[in-house]
Amino acid sequence: MLFAGNKVNEVAPLKESAQPSNVVEPPTGAQKKHEPPAEKRRWQIFFTVPLATATALALHWLASRQEPPGETHLYTYLLSGLLVVSIVAVALQSLWSSDWMRGACPLIAAAVLFLAGWEMATSGFRWLPMPYFPGPAAVLQSLVTDRDILFDSTCHSLLLLLCGYALGVAVGLFSGVCIGWSRQVRYWGMPLLKIVGPIPATAWIPLAMVLSPSAMVSAMALIALAVWFPVTMLTASGVSNTRAAYLDVARTLGAGRAFLIFRVAIPAALPSIFIGLFMGLGASFLTLVVAETVGVKSGLGWYVSWAQGWAEYRKVYAALLIMAAFFSTIMTALFKVRDRVLVWQKGVIKW
Repeated sequence: MLFAGNKVNEVAPLKESAQPSNVVEPPTGAQKKHEPPAEKRRWQIFFTVPLATATALALHWLASRQEPPGETHLYTYLLSGLLVVSIVAVALQSLWSSDWMRGACPLIAAAVLFLAGWEMATSGFRWLPMPYFPGPAAVLQSLVTDRDILFDSTCHSLLLLLCGYALGVAVGLFSGVCIGWSRQVRYWGMPLLKIVGPIPATAWIPLAMVLSPSAMVSAMALIALAVWFPVTMLTASGVSNTRAAYLDVARTLGAGRAFLIFRVAIPAALPSIFIGLFMGLGASFLTLVVAETVGVKSGLGWYVSWAQGWAEYRKVYAALLIMAAFFSTIMTALFKVRDRVLVWQKGVIKW
């Protein structure tokens, strides 16, 4: 009995001390008072857009007194429609809640407040000189008035950009794989790449206009040249840095040269290749705008140059807005392609 009692007395403290040390204690009443509930925070986030839109509408009503009435109607309708839509979204968010809407509400509210500040600095207090800094209402009016010319210019720019970018990517991938895989090609190709590549593509405009039969072809060639350098450099770097263990295992299993290139080296170099594609896309945007100002009779770059020549800066800002939406859409599409191709790197890459 004594032995059993001692055994019980020895085991009992062990059971008490066996509780896990990482148990999180529930928050006390004081902590709960200072932490707002998730439901309240969600309502606050959804209310940011209506409040920002109502503020912008009130400021627009004050600033529009100094503007012609015909230029302010469209902007008033835009803000009023956004206010109605945001109020309806807040009313329906209890029935249908979206993580995308919750994350986008602060950004939308910040954009609306930026428009309000822009209008007060230009149309309200006249802090910025006219006509170089028009208000958002005038820019919106130009978007609607010149919608046909802007649509035609956007289509021409899209066609020119896609053709030049596709040509530059094709040539850059071919030359990059050859330079990265073959020592003989690298010996002759790298000096040429280091000499020709760093020269801006826009510096070749005079020569391109002389050698090319048309302005469209010369602009396409300049865009392709701007894309070729980063794609070639990053592709060659990715292929040449392929792990030797991958190649040795493939050779041991009887793989030939074509299999090693297309099934081992190129897939291993895909992260570097996509970096080159993004760098080439940014360079193609710059080259497109500059190339369209010389010889081309249509396009967003041509429209900006034409509007600036007539001092129609409201049209210049309208074209810049189209460019921002146009270029960001293409960049987002390339991000989607990257995420789909590099799905095996999900959670590893942070850009």
